[in-house]
Amino acid sequence: MATKNLVTKEKLEKYFEITEKALQITKKNINKTKQKEAEEIIEMVSNYLADAKYFKTEKRLVDSFAAINYAHGWLDCGVRLGIFKVKDDKLFAIK
Repeated sequence: MATKNLVTKEKLEKYFEITEKALQITKKNINKTKQKEAEEIIEMVSNYLADAKYFKTEKRLVDSFAAINYAHGWLDCGVRLGIFKVKDDKLFAIK
């Protein structure tokens, strides 16, 4: 069976690294006029990351993968809405 269609520990670690790096970048690049919105997004991302880590420890890799992707989706949304000022089109869905 092809591993590209499976959630592996290695694939999961890759997405954890990407999302955690993206979170750190966004925390340093908040649009000051959107501070409240940024805080709400960062809280949601942190919660989804915590869920993803919990699921990983429980060996629920599919649930962990879903949660980490939700976390990154929140970051992408914040970037697209101008809440975070980032230019990295490798880590974020830039306009």
